[in-house]
Amino acid sequence: MRMFRGIPWKTQRCPGEREGPSAAAIGAHLSLEIATVLMNARLSIDSIVSVALEQLSCALGDESAILNLKNTVYYGLDPVGTRIWNLIQQPISVRELRGRLMDEYEVDADRCEGDLLSLLETMQNEGLIRVEDSDPG
Repeated sequence: MRMFRGIPWKTQRCPGEREGPSAAAIGAHLSLEIATVLMNARLSIDSIVSVALEQLSCALGDESAILNLKNTVYYGLDPVGTRIWNLIQQPISVRELRGRLMDEYEVDADRCEGDLLSLLETMQNEGLIRVEDSDPG
């Protein structure tokens, strides 16, 4: 097992290869490993979140529908969930996301953080978002 920027990965030989895997095979494997780590990273207030690539979404009035392309399941978001979905179209820290929501809605900080983390955890478990540590170190 080798470490690549803190992400464990293994190389595997493709059938017929003599001197080790090709650059393309390593790149594809690393992409898969990195994607898996991003989907399974531990979620915290300091995490950076963004929508996953393997989904499609559309607005339905003030709500949204999301289709997970991996499992073909549709998800619906209410207006607040839709606002969060719109804010995570680009990578954003959970802390900044919480601040934005507190500026826009009348909500207690603890309640906002708890509900936000709960929603993001559900989205992460369903493969709808990417989660990264704020300090990939």
